[in-house]
Parts: sequence; C-alpha cells; structure tokens
Amino acid sequence: MMSAVPTARRLGALLLPVAATLLLGGCAILQEFKPSVAVKPMTAGEYITLKRGDILTTGELSIATRQTIEVAGLDAGQCAKPSVDCIDALREVSGISGERRLSALSELWLQQAIALPAAPPRKAGPGAVQAAADARLQAWMEAARHAYAYLFFSARTPGERAFEDRQTQVRDYYNHAVEEAITLLFEDRARDAPGSDASGTFHPAGWTLRMDLSRVRLPEGTQLPRELTPASSLSFQGLRSTYRRDGFGAELVAVLEDDPVTTVLPEADTAEADVGPPHRRPRAPAWSEMPSPSLTVLFQFDGDDLDAILATRAVRVSVHDPYIDSSITLHGQEVPLAANFTAGYGLWLARSGFNMQSLRTLFGRERGIDHPHLYMLQPYDPQRRIILMLHGLASSPEAWVNVANEVMGDEALRQNFQVWQVYYPTNMPIVLNHAAIRRLTASALDHFDPTGQAPASHDMVLIGHSMGGVIARLMVSSSDQQLWDWALAAHDIDPARLAEVRPRIDPMLHFDAFPNVERAIFIAAPHRGTDVADHRLGRLIARLVRLPLTVLEGVDEALTTVVGGKDGADGGHLGNSIDNLSARDPFVRAAADLPISPQVHYNSIIARTNPDVPLLDSSDGLVPYRSAHLDGADSEKIITSGHSVQETAQAILEIRRILHEDLAAHAAAAGDTEAVREATGAEAGFP
Repeated sequence: MMSAVPTARRLGALLLPVAATLLLGGCAILQEFKPSVAVKPMTAGEYITLKRGDILTTGELSIATRQTIEVAGLDAGQCAKPSVDCIDALREVSGISGERRLSALSELWLQQAIALPAAPPRKAGPGAVQAAADARLQAWMEAARHAYAYLFFSARTPGERAFEDRQTQVRDYYNHAVEEAITLLFEDRARDAPGSDASGTFHPAGWTLRMDLSRVRLPEGTQLPRELTPASSLSFQGLRSTYRRDGFGAELVAVLEDDPVTTVLPEADTAEADVGPPHRRPRAPAWSEMPSPSLTVLFQFDGDDLDAILATRAVRVSVHDPYIDSSITLHGQEVPLAANFTAGYGLWLARSGFNMQSLRTLFGRERGIDHPHLYMLQPYDPQRRIILMLHGLASSPEAWVNVANEVMGDEALRQNFQVWQVYYPTNMPIVLNHAAIRRLTASALDHFDPTGQAPASHDMVLIGHSMGGVIARLMVSSSDQQLWDWALAAHDIDPARLAEVRPRIDPMLHFDAFPNVERAIFIAAPHRGTDVADHRLGRLIARLVRLPLTVLEGVDEALTTVVGGKDGADGGHLGNSIDNLSARDPFVRAAADLPISPQVHYNSIIARTNPDVPLLDSSDGLVPYRSAHLDGADSEKIITSGHSVQETAQAILEIRRILHEDLAAHAAAAGDTEAVREATGAEAGFP
C-alpha cells in the first residue's frame, strides 16, 4: 500500500503547472474580485477647478474635451498636445453628438492657435512671416467658427443651455478667438499686408471678411484706429473696479489718436514744423471725443445651417459701440453683447500725462495749457443727458478717475447720461476760466445740436470739485451789476477808457445762469474762499504761479485795468487762481452772493478731517465747512475725509444716489413708472 505522503507530492507536482497557468493567463478572473471603480476624495475647490478648467484657464484641455476624445476612441496622449491629426480624426468619427464634437473641436483649434509661434525665426523672409501669420489666423478662425456653430447650429438653443458651464466655456473660446483674429488682421493691415482692399473687405489666408462699421460712429476725420488692443490684456492700478458686461463678442480698445492736448511734439520735429517757438504745440481743438473708445467685435459666419457654417469662408465682421448696443439678434436668438466700459477710459488716463502737465500749467511752465479743453468720454449721443465735470486747482481729468468710472459702470446711469470733462488751466483767474468754459460748452452744444432740440442739450448736471465747484456755481448763477460793482469799486477808471473796454469785458462780468443746466453737485467747493490761501505757504505758491503769455497778450491792459489790483509795479495786477481762493479776495466775496437760478437743483458734498470738531468749525484741511455750505441745497452730505473727497467711496455713492434720484424725478414727471422703478429699484442699489 502506497503511503499518503508520496501520493500528495505527486499530486502537487501535477497541479503546480496548472496553477501557474491560471495565475499567468487568468488575471482577469482574479481581477474580478477587486472593485472596478475606486473613489478618491475631492474638495469643492478641486471639483470646480476640474469642471471649469480649460485651455484658457489652466493651459490644459477641459475635462469635457478630454472625455469626448476618450469616448471617440482617440489617443488621449496624442490629443493632449496640439495636433491637427487629432482634430481631423475627431471631425470624422461617428457616434458623438454635435454639441460634444463642435465644442471639443473649438477648444482643440484654440489649443492649436495658442501653440503656433507668433513669428518665424529672425532670418526668415517676408514670405515666412506672412505664412506664420496666416497659419495663426486660420487656427483662430476655425476656433471661432466651431464655437459659433456650437452656439447657434447644434441641437439646443443657447437659451436651453443657459446655465451650463460648457456653454460659458465655448462662448469664451469664441470671444478669445475673435479677439486674437481681429487683432492679427489689424496688424496685417498696419503692415500693408496683401489681402485687403479699400472697400473694407479683407481676403486673408483664403477667407473673405467684410467689415461692417455701421453701428459705430468714429470721431470726425477718423477712418480706422491707429491701434487695436484687447481689453483682456489690460490691468489697471488706480481704478477700484473694472466694469464689464458678460456676453458675446470680443472686447477691444481702439486707440484712434494721441491725446490732442497732452501730446507734445518731439524736439527734433519742432524745428521743421510750423509750430512757433520750441516746445510749443499747435493749438489743440476746442473739444475731442475719447481717443481710445471701447468696441465689441463679432464674427458672423455666412450660412443658414450647420453644413454651410462649417464650409463657408465668408465672414461678416460687425463692430459695435457697447454704449449703444447691449444685445443683437443672431439666427433668431437675442444675444447679449460683451462690453468693457473701463478699459478705454483707463488706457486714456494711463497714457495722458495729465499729472505733470497740470503742474506745469499751474506754474506757467512750457508744455502747459492756456485754454480749456472739453473731453467727451464717449462719442456724442444726442439721446443721453450730459454730466459736465470740473476739476479743481492744479488738477485735471485725473481728479475724476473713479467718479467717472463708477458712474459709467452703473447701468441705469450709463443708459441715461454721457460724461463730459473740462480740462482747464488752473493758474488763470476764475473770472477768465468761467467765461471760457461757458463759451466752450455752448460752442460744443451748438456744434453737435444746432437746433438745440436733442435731450443732450437740456437738463445737464454739473459736478465741480474745489475750484471747479466755484466755477460750477458761477455757471448756475446770474450776475447783473454785482461783478461790475466789484471791478469798479477800487479803481478810478477814465469813463472814455471804460466805454472802450466794456464790450470786451462785459460777457465776463454780466451773465445769466447757463440755460442748459438742471442740477449742480458741489464737492468741497470754497464758495467763500479759504484762509489757507493767505497762509505763508499759500502766498509763496501764489507768487510762483504765472499766467500764460498767450493769456496776458489776449487780455492786455483792458482786463487788467478793470479787474486788476494796484499792487503791481505797472499799477495793475491780474490776480491768479490762488488769489481768487482767498477768503479776503474781493472777487470771491462778490461771487459768493450771486443768486443761483431757481430752476437749478443743487447738492453739496462736504468733507471734514475730524468728526469730533463741531461741524461749523470743521474743515477738510483746505476748505472750511462755512465756505463749502450753501443754504437751500437739496441735500448736504458730510464725509470724514480730506479735501480730495470726490474720490472716496462715500462721495461716489452719494453722487450716484443724487443722479438716480434725479432720473426718478424726471421719469415721474413724464409718467414713466417703469423708468422710476429702474432708477430707484433694488438693482440700482438705492431702495
């Protein structure tokens, strides 16, 4: 009888090869005992990043595109890098919904465009430069085309996908692709690249693009911008907020020209140009529109169905003014237009050079200004009322940097107002600046609205800070004989001489309230002067202030004789702006008592540095409360701040409140209850 041990050994020897075979060849059987899906914890932030990250935000393809690639059975590793082969394969594969295919193709073309070099090697010839530009343009156009097809020619409408992250991503692909393509096209035109004609039709890289500028009005004499800058490429310091509107289209800034006032001819050019003495600019125009307006650009691909859109090489390029167009109808869908209301304004201020020029002006140095200039912060719109802003001493439009931005960032105010700003030489006497600003404003209104019938010519709002507030008060006041009494009180003027100069001087001293103004907002305005102007430092600065030679030549001894003092060596002295801010200045005393038109509503915003000081004894460091206060104001807002109170958040909120209240009053008078609700509703922030 065989023993049990040898038998077991022989059996083990026989089973060993079988077990080895099962272990080596039957891994799937054993794997069935493991979970096929594992769970990995994920934070909310990681989830959102995974869901919303894409080629624009992370530099990698979105999870939606990667999943489409995997479902299509394509090589995910190959498609993770820019690959035209991957694009072609995805275009041909079957069994994928149109939405998934089109959105993925748009992102893959975007990936391709981003990866293409901006320029060929330095030694490459002109042909290579153009070929590189054409390749990039082709990729941007395809990214825009497939996004456009997804949005308007896939199974569902944009409204049916309104809350989907994927639609937001694809809209961003379209907007970015259009932004890059139009910028590239503009650079080609600037290089006089082949493929464009005088009619506004371009033929780059086998495409036909028809420019439609019918929805924008460029300033007179302007054909095309000098520079086109994507708003997304601009980031600003000094502006609290960037105001945008989410929507469809590329947000751009069109730089039309240099600022006509702050631009100085290079020294090398002045000798050849007929511009007078060195460093003297040609006289700037009386007014100018924003030299860097914001635009919104769309590519509308020709075709009425998906096949036509994917086959076309013809595109209508429509350009829109975001202040005028807030939406557009495309293929039966009402689509909001993207807009950036801050970028153009910020770029203008950043390049202006106002800060140094305003100081040169105050001290009468070269390259200052000698007459007021009117800036329109958007192309003139006859349907929008005007807010006219007047800055203070040694200042410029930079004084309103956040005020104007916050006002125009308010949807209700933007729809009803347009902002004008006066830049004036703050070294000149107030009496001269007031007269010049009156003439300038009236001339601009007459130019743009000769009949005076447009809403823009009526119910203006003046906002003046510091000395600008004093000028604003003069604009809404009337002077019969009061200023003549001031001018003649201390002077023994020969009657014959007075009769000779009176016609020239009378418009400066005898006037009615400017007829187009409905409201004025005075901010830290020294209506009755300030003692600071009489302090040692104030007098020192006043002695350094010099009037422009052109002004002295223009008014000659006539104005000096009538309104000057007798402290000059020549027996007459035309006081400057700091003289006029003294609480003891006769002109300020006379002007403070001029009656404000009963037709004008007015509000005061007053600052005080120390809230513990009794209000009547308080000051903002320069202007005492007693000087800034006006009886009869619709409202008076006291803010703890220094003299530059206009830039504080509290002051801007108060300005917006006043303007909303003004809109509501106008709407109520017109019986427009819906407009009243919009002006005062919760969406405006003023219940």
